[in-house]
Amino acid sequence: MSHRVLFASFEHEDDLLAAATAIRQKGLRIIDAFTPYAVHGLDRAIGLKPSRLTWVCFVCGMTGALGMLWFEHWAASVSWAVNVGGKPWNSLPSDVPVAFEAAVLLAGFGSVFALFAVSRLYPGKQARNIFPGTTDDRFVLVIDETNAAFDVVRVEKFLLAFNVVETCERIQDGGRYS
Repeated sequence: MSHRVLFASFEHEDDLLAAATAIRQKGLRIIDAFTPYAVHGLDRAIGLKPSRLTWVCFVCGMTGALGMLWFEHWAASVSWAVNVGGKPWNSLPSDVPVAFEAAVLLAGFGSVFALFAVSRLYPGKQARNIFPGTTDDRFVLVIDETNAAFDVVRVEKFLLAFNVVETCERIQDGGRYS
């Protein structure tokens, strides 16, 4: 399904943050924001939910730790039980360092693969710059125009108070802009 979006370009991050906050207070929906570097507070200003990547990291880490603890117990007590100096076969303290390392390893790999999957990054994907200057010196706000009460002229005049440099309308088809 395709719908229209409005791109608003700013020169300074403070203008972007103020405009994003004001636009959300007016009841308009912000789809995305593009910046040349990370802007502190932008996620709250455009209304992003907290990332679930921490949960992915936690689940992968626990899977690695518990899986390694099970494997070490199985290897030492079941598969190849060797009595060395009267020590118990299932000694947990000796298994903890390796289980910790497995937790760190799987948490790291799981987080990276989840990030790639959510971002749709894959080998051979061509980068597309959707608005000139976003990777250099422009801060771009993408505003949804699907609301019936959306008036482009009124929104453009409203954005002038935040030192908007340029605005343009485009069509969003899926995740692509044309």
